[in-house]
Order: sequence, then structure tokens, then C-alpha cells
Amino acid sequence: MSTFESSIREIPYAQTVVYNMLSNLSNLEKIKDKIPADKLEQFSFDADSICIKANPVGEIKLRIIDREEPKCIKFEAEQSPVPFNFWIQLLPVTATSSKMKLTIKAELNPFIKGMVKKPLTEGIEKLADLLQYIQYE
Repeated sequence: MSTFESSIREIPYAQTVVYNMLSNLSNLEKIKDKIPADKLEQFSFDADSICIKANPVGEIKLRIIDREEPKCIKFEAEQSPVPFNFWIQLLPVTATSSKMKLTIKAELNPFIKGMVKKPLTEGIEKLADLLQYIQYE
């Protein structure tokens, strides 16, 4: 099992506010215009799942499999070139700020890991950037 983690990010919103927005994927409607169009061909979601078609990996569908309010949201890949799990961890810092870390765990053989390590590491950091700077209220 290979693990890829984002750096820890501070978010200027309370843990529960961030959790409430991210645990319902329908809230992605508020931020979908911030996703670079050249990176995604298709982007659809409902309250519990998200489906993206990204270059060059193809279509990936994730479903929320566990919500641990207000600290963790766990996803599982339902459709992906490689099986993986993804989760968002949230911790309170103050009453009005929190910290976030993103983690991907994937079943990768050594050859594939060598090919995807850099793009996955860069991708998880870009996603962390996006989630750090969106408006949660």
C-alpha cells in the first residue's frame, strides 16, 4: 500500500463549518468554476459521490464511505485505473480556524508507483490549495 499526503493546511474557518461543506459533495457547486477547465473534461457530483474525467488518467468515480463528524471524510474509488482510498482529515486550531490534511492510499506495484508518484503528489497539493482557499460560508 502506497501513501501520499498533502502538507498540513490551515483554513480560516471553524472545523465544523469546513466539515459541513465538504461532507456534502453537492456543495461543490459553489467551487466548480475554480477548477481548471483544461484539467477536467467532465465533472459531476451528488451528495455522496463525485465523478471526474481528467487528462490523462481517464474517468474516476469516488464515493463517500464514512463520515466521522467533524474530523474525517473517507472516500473509496468506485471507478479508477488503480484502486485507492482518499480521506480529508480536519482538526480544530481555534474556534474560528482549523487544519486539514489530505491522504491517498493506493495499491500500486513498484513500476506504477514510480510513474504516478510525482503527478499524485502534485495533484494532492493542488487539491489542498483549492480546499484551503475556498469560501466556506
